[in-house]
Amino acid sequence: MTTRLNNIGPAPGSKRRKKRVGRGIAAGGGKTAGRGHKGQRARSGGNTRPGFEGGQLPLQKRVPAFGFRSRIGMKTAEVRTSELDRAARDGVVDLDALKAAGLVGKRVVRARIFLSGDVSGAIEVRGLPVSKGARAAIEKAGGTIN
Repeated sequence: MTTRLNNIGPAPGSKRRKKRVGRGIAAGGGKTAGRGHKGQRARSGGNTRPGFEGGQLPLQKRVPAFGFRSRIGMKTAEVRTSELDRAARDGVVDLDALKAAGLVGKRVVRARIFLSGDVSGAIEVRGLPVSKGARAAIEKAGGTIN
């Protein structure tokens, strides 16, 4: 018999039927239905939340907190000097030009230019902080920083 989409199924023996508990003594899972006698876990809805350690200070509270997510850092971008010529509109680079060129995201409020690569031509940078090395590279190429 050929295998077709309408008659495929799992391999024989790969799927076990779920045990139906609480269906009488003859079914093999009657009376306490595998829950034992009394106690918290024998009750309906009776269980502890994940991570609960019986009142002992849980692990997630015992280990020291670490890390910090700067809210300013989420709105700050870094731009390489090698990317400036892509963003230059009429030889001027500002935050709007960087956004228009797709070098920084839409939500970015501030961007900083740092030295990485060469500056191809004379570019005027307006309203952006510039690192010491990037300043030297831009001015060497004949550009200005305002």
